[in-house]
Amino acid sequence: MTPYKHAQRSASKWGGCPADYIALHDWFDETKAFTGDWTHRALRHHAAGIQWAIEKFGHVIVNSQGQSIPTKMLAEQHVEEDCGFIPTPQDYLKVLSMNPENWMLKVGKKSITQELTLA
Repeated sequence: MTPYKHAQRSASKWGGCPADYIALHDWFDETKAFTGDWTHRALRHHAAGIQWAIEKFGHVIVNSQGQSIPTKMLAEQHVEEDCGFIPTPQDYLKVLSMNPENWMLKVGKKSITQELTLA
C-alpha cells in the first residue's frame, strides 16, 4: 500500500484529510529507498518503529479539523495494514538468526590505525 493510500485510510477513520497524515506514512515507507521491496518493513514496521514514530512526530497529530489523534494509533494502523499484526524487531531477526550469512558470525579485527585513534 502506498503512503497516500494509508493517509486516505487514516482520514477516513480519524477525520481530517490525507495531507494531515501523509508525513507519518511517508516516514514509515521511506525505507523502500534502501530495498525497493517488502523487506524494507523490517526497518520500521514493528513495535519499536511505532515508538520511534511517536518520538519523531510527538504523541498526537492534530488534523485539519483540530482533532488530536494519538500517533501510536495511526502508526499501529499503518503497520497492521501492511503486516496484518504488529511484529516486534525480534520477529524479523529470528528468521535471520536461523540462517545467518558467514560474515554475520565473524568478529571484526581492529586495524592498527583504529587502535591508535582510540588511544
